[in-house]
Amino acid sequence: MTDPMALIRQWLQTDLDEWTRHVVTRHFDPDKGSPYWLKRAAGLDFDPRRITRYEQLSRFGPFDLEELRHMDPADLVPLSEPRPLAGRVFDSGGTTGDPCRVIYTPRMTLQRAAWRAWSFQTEGFERGRNWLQLTPTGPHLIGNGVSELTDLFGARVFLIDADPRWVKRLIRQGRLAEAEEYTGHIVEQAANILREQEIDYVNTTPALLQALVRRAPDLAAGLKGVRISGTQITTPMYRSFVRLLDGGIVGHSYGNTFGSSAGLPVERDGAVIPYVPNYPHVTIAVTDKQDWQRVVGYGELGRVRLTVLHEDLFLPNILERDQALRYDTGPGWPCDGVANVQPLQVNRQSPEGIY
Repeated sequence: MTDPMALIRQWLQTDLDEWTRHVVTRHFDPDKGSPYWLKRAAGLDFDPRRITRYEQLSRFGPFDLEELRHMDPADLVPLSEPRPLAGRVFDSGGTTGDPCRVIYTPRMTLQRAAWRAWSFQTEGFERGRNWLQLTPTGPHLIGNGVSELTDLFGARVFLIDADPRWVKRLIRQGRLAEAEEYTGHIVEQAANILREQEIDYVNTTPALLQALVRRAPDLAAGLKGVRISGTQITTPMYRSFVRLLDGGIVGHSYGNTFGSSAGLPVERDGAVIPYVPNYPHVTIAVTDKQDWQRVVGYGELGRVRLTVLHEDLFLPNILERDQALRYDTGPGWPCDGVANVQPLQVNRQSPEGIY
């Protein structure tokens, strides 16, 4: 792979309107576009190939995630990519229904990996260390962090698997004791590795790190750093992790529906926990909860709207199940960020579980 830092610098120079034209034109090419979008084009009241600016993507309306639960993920990839397609099919966690599925082509995997490597480096994690990956793996995108660590950061990774769908199913059914028992089963395995092996860093979710701290506080406190990925890290959580590690690294990233955002430096002792999307392939807006097209002011709370602009995956205007503050990333970044992400609503029908 080209130097990840050089790739990030290159991507940050990308003009978003120009990139939008490139991606849309590729997906709507009459001969080599993506089968899904070519089929959708017939029902649109505008010609997508005439789109020239990023803001015009609102004409597509909100993308219906229900489509991703039933369709062949290959239909979203332009036919210009050679068939049969190579790549992994990843699933969402299924918080609000059956899982959504998309295929990650090698190009998309590289782009995500570059941002992850950028995060590891800027947060201060050292190469060639021992990691414990305590996350969902298998069909879940967060599990791809294993290969990102080994291939790009020279890490040795110990693994614990976790099934977030099972935990969410138990919570929906009110079987909270069983959900707690399953979480304990996962954490017990992690504690065993921490006792028996020299582990420097743990990559996990906020909920699982909290469970590990409750079960084995001394083992957790002995780590040199943790990297937390998930849908929310609250200020009290963050401060407790900082106190626990007492000078160790607390890195963070925001994982949403097939889009990723890297953590930016935390402000005011965790009062503001900001993220920047993997630009230009992912962009984020914070919108009025009652009007998905109106972007709120900086520092205001709203619903997260995600747009995926990969050359091999185009998903405009995904209305996430998260809310956040609109964050001003400053002059060094070409896009908005988000801060203090939390679920739009939490109930038994849409539980967060181990995320």
